[in-house]
Amino acid sequence: MVCRTGIVVAALLIGGSAAGPVVATGPGTAAGQQASDPLTRPLAVERESTWLAPRAPEKIFGTTYLVGFGGLSVALIDTGAGLILVDGALPQAAPRILDNVRKLGFKPGDIKYILSTEPHFDHAGGLAALVRDTGATVVASDRAAEGLRTGRLGKDDPQLAYDHSFPPVAKVRTLADGERLTLGKVTVTGHRTAGHTTGSMSWSWPACEGATCRTIVFASSLNPVSAEGYRYSAPTSAGIRDAFAQTYATMKAMPCDILITAHADQGGATGRYLTEPGACRALAEASERALAARLRKEAAGTAE
Repeated sequence: MVCRTGIVVAALLIGGSAAGPVVATGPGTAAGQQASDPLTRPLAVERESTWLAPRAPEKIFGTTYLVGFGGLSVALIDTGAGLILVDGALPQAAPRILDNVRKLGFKPGDIKYILSTEPHFDHAGGLAALVRDTGATVVASDRAAEGLRTGRLGKDDPQLAYDHSFPPVAKVRTLADGERLTLGKVTVTGHRTAGHTTGSMSWSWPACEGATCRTIVFASSLNPVSAEGYRYSAPTSAGIRDAFAQTYATMKAMPCDILITAHADQGGATGRYLTEPGACRALAEASERALAARLRKEAAGTAE
């Protein structure tokens, strides 16, 4: 959605992001208390009810769980030596994420790392509050770290004209493409999946139940969406097109037994994750088709 002078004027395609005005709430309510907290102050977005639709925490496989919502995914990994969280949803979602962690019998203070998929407010908005409340370290790509530290979009972000902002994260540990992070019995690998943002990163790790092991992939948004007036076909967008091409190759080649998408309804998912063979490839191919269609519209002069 597009916000101008605090007014939401257009709907948002899935996988994009936009923030509207702060929600007005009474000081005596729980929402009012959140509104007085600069790190969890609610952002009014048209899709909040869908993105933050309540869902019970759920075990996926082995020691991997979902602690997020109907439209925004947040994963939790129990490594045996601490917990790893993946993504932070909207600022106002942070307390509910930690409540879901507690419902599984875990302690928020045992969260050691929070992996970030992209520096957009709908996935990174809650990170600052989660860091404050758990003491965890945020981990991201180097390009994403730039946005997370400022709470602003990068200058080459296709959605830059929306001028979104979110609570910044002061300290971010960076991982390079293919670099691994080990905690306890779990090793997570970062995969550069740029395009939607230049800093986007997907994460994969093994999960086992007895002798049966699966590779779980938490994929960043791959949608080629943008602010009004942006052109993927422009010469200045060549780097974004190249990034998408590399991302498609990465996703198609990646071991992927269970797919979690940052937006829970991406990739054709009707539940909260996909276990179909080729799910990562299908996600990449869907984005590839969407980008091709966008480029055709731009060539025909029909793109918005």
